Amino acid sequence: MTHIANPVLPGFNPDPSILRVGDDFYIATSTFEWYPGVQIHHSRDLVNWRLVSRPLNRASQLDMRGDPDSCGVWAPDLTYADGRFWLIFTDVKRYGTTTVDGATGVSLRDFHNYVVTCDTIDGEWSDATYLNSSGFDPALFHDDDGQSWLLNMLWNHRPGDSRFAGIVAQTFDRETMMLTGDPHLIFKGTERGFTEGPHILKHGGWYHLLVAEGGTGWNHAAVMARSRNLLGPYEVHPDGAVLTAAGRREGSLTRTAHGDIMELADGTPWIAYLCGRPLGQHKRCVLGRETSIQPLRWCEDGWLRTLDGDARPDPAPPAPDLPPAPWPDESWDGSFTGDTLPQPLQWLRTPHWEHLFSLTERPGQLRLFGRETIGSLFEQSLVARRQTHFSYAATTCVEFEPRDFQASAGLVCYYNSTKFHYLHISRDAAIRQLLLMTATPEGEGGTTLNTLATLPDGPIELRVDVDEAELRFGWRAAGASDWNAAGPVLDATILSDEATLPGLPNFTGTFVGIACQDVSGRGTPADFAWFRYEGRDAD
Repeated sequence: MTHIANPVLPGFNPDPSILRVGDDFYIATSTFEWYPGVQIHHSRDLVNWRLVSRPLNRASQLDMRGDPDSCGVWAPDLTYADGRFWLIFTDVKRYGTTTVDGATGVSLRDFHNYVVTCDTIDGEWSDATYLNSSGFDPALFHDDDGQSWLLNMLWNHRPGDSRFAGIVAQTFDRETMMLTGDPHLIFKGTERGFTEGPHILKHGGWYHLLVAEGGTGWNHAAVMARSRNLLGPYEVHPDGAVLTAAGRREGSLTRTAHGDIMELADGTPWIAYLCGRPLGQHKRCVLGRETSIQPLRWCEDGWLRTLDGDARPDPAPPAPDLPPAPWPDESWDGSFTGDTLPQPLQWLRTPHWEHLFSLTERPGQLRLFGRETIGSLFEQSLVARRQTHFSYAATTCVEFEPRDFQASAGLVCYYNSTKFHYLHISRDAAIRQLLLMTATPEGEGGTTLNTLATLPDGPIELRVDVDEAELRFGWRAAGASDWNAAGPVLDATILSDEATLPGLPNFTGTFVGIACQDVSGRGTPADFAWFRYEGRDAD
């Protein structure tokens, strides 16, 4: 029997929404502050997946300049109706501070929910249509009577109340793209709290409501409730959670929940859900929140359960009886030979990529224009890819002639503005130097800057080697045979959700890439000849 190797979408790919259209399967995942917004992967056998679209790719759909770290695009929902794909998403503009149920202070947040559509999954999606701002994690449910409903969690900012105030439903007119009628509170959640991520599956005359509860950390859980009426009342699943690793900080799949359910053509239910893989004794998920899938089963009492009935995530579930459908190898060799950014790469927040980089000003190289400081919430030139292995090496070659200390360019391992390791070139008077900047949330937190070496003229190659918790930088003159160590062994585990300054959101994952700054405003460019990534995890 063939088995699926979970997670099917390794590295930062959280909050999955899964959809079947005929013989094709799709998973949409959150991208937060990374641009373009939303990743959609495609499969025909649930085993082999490829990235097929990032649909939110222009200003009329998404502009995240100023969005805080771990805000931006949350929890997309992908459905199909009227011969079109429908994508619902949240753009979070303000997070405030982390809260728990019963918090006493006011918690002001801003989340705006939108819808876009497209006739094909990889086509040009429509401009975004605004829906509401009452809470996050919006999802569409298309009932068999032709009526569509928008679901979302309801946010309550008032002191002393539960912040997660339940799930609301409101009718949605697919013709006018507008909400109609009044919202209805249909489910208040269970004692686990933090009720979010709603999806509805209709089966056997029941509306089965799937939600995530317990927060997106170690106590995360997928909980179900059902009703004969979409507006309720809902009875909670007798087992409580239908999928959870609550209480476990070890094992191959933890932090499991926030999922979505679809059925195969033969009626077999499958759940897609986010998960985390903690790194050894450190108990930190350096790859962020990833996506796994596994089959469920309908039981005699009409409820869904895992195959073993234990509500546990399965790292190697049996694959469905579908024809194998591997995709052609489309891996990128690290060169910049085209006029579009290679698919693995993304940047931060702005729809105006032309302010950040060019592949045509110097053909065969990626030119980054020096922009704002690394970690800026508005316009920084940082182009990177997900870390998808616990151990990897990444290299680049950069030509860069900074005029003074205000210009920098180099190789970065980046989580957010408070967590990164950045090996870069700058200048002090007439001397071109190699420097190491580290932002860490450990201890009192803060950002350090140390000068490592004086550099020769010409292009410089930069390297990072990550072996699980250890991160090492290196450098050499272009064409040289030996690498020079650059700084001490660094802690790779600070680039994780679990390492944080108090009160900040941490919902993304580690990226590795290249960056360029010029805080003088002159826009001094840096030219990168390649960016190569090689994972080396054991099979």
